[in-house]
Amino acid sequence: MGYVKTAMLMAAMTALFMGVGYLIGGSGGAVIALAVAAAMNAFTWWNSDRMILRMHNAQPVAPGDRLGLHALTAELARNAGLPEPKVYLIDTPQPNAFATGRNPANAAVAVTAGLMHSLTREELAGVIAHELAHIRNHDTAIMTVTATFAGAISMLANFALFFGGSRERLGLVGTLLMMFLAPMAAALVQMAISRTREYAADKAGAEICGQPIWLASALEKIAVGAARIDNHAAERNPATAHMFIINPLHAHKYDSLFATHPATENRVAALRAMMAHGGGISGAAEPPMSASRIPNTKKHRRAGPWS
Repeated sequence: MGYVKTAMLMAAMTALFMGVGYLIGGSGGAVIALAVAAAMNAFTWWNSDRMILRMHNAQPVAPGDRLGLHALTAELARNAGLPEPKVYLIDTPQPNAFATGRNPANAAVAVTAGLMHSLTREELAGVIAHELAHIRNHDTAIMTVTATFAGAISMLANFALFFGGSRERLGLVGTLLMMFLAPMAAALVQMAISRTREYAADKAGAEICGQPIWLASALEKIAVGAARIDNHAAERNPATAHMFIINPLHAHKYDSLFATHPATENRVAALRAMMAHGGGISGAAEPPMSASRIPNTKKHRRAGPWS
């Protein structure tokens, strides 16, 4: 049902984009709008990972790093049946993480310094498994496309006042309403897609690491940290907020109409329900991980709470 809902929401986003184009320039405007969207998405498809990593000043993590982050990610990727993604570290105290890339062969996982210092090894494994689930489900590509659509719809709506066709069809009041309502509708669709995919990634991430409780515990800690610690790069680039495992912006606590993520307590409850029903680990490509399989070298143990 998650994929069906995502497909329906993507169709709604496309229809909204073409509708705004039609109101501005008639049938020709709708065709032009679709062509522009295709060009924007083609550019974003090939460059989104580098653009987003650069926005957050993410630095690559080499194999054999002292924290064991690369080894842990590689182990989980094998368990998920995925190519090994690139690994990045973001120098911010807020605990958080995201995945990006147009497909599993060109993917990256980025975690913050705050995440590394606030979670146990098991909780970190749960977070990385969640991000790998986004990669395996191709959510990174979906969310990039929806973000591009949302931005293009806002741009078109703001151009409405400069085109006579829209004023002839809607009048000045209608054009002004479209300038506000079209971007709002696009944002709502974008948020709905993000929320749908987060639940799916939580479930698949629990299957990849084999321990839903690891991810549930991590989500609770990240939510507390994200609520009290600023992420300045995310604040400067709010369009990327939906990519993080927990909203990096200081948003509302509950499942509201304008939330980019489901409420953390609802996600944790779903993961604990998985644990109560046997863990839900049937989706792992290899036997689920145990704590003993998480890299734990002497250098690794020097990191923060892992000592």
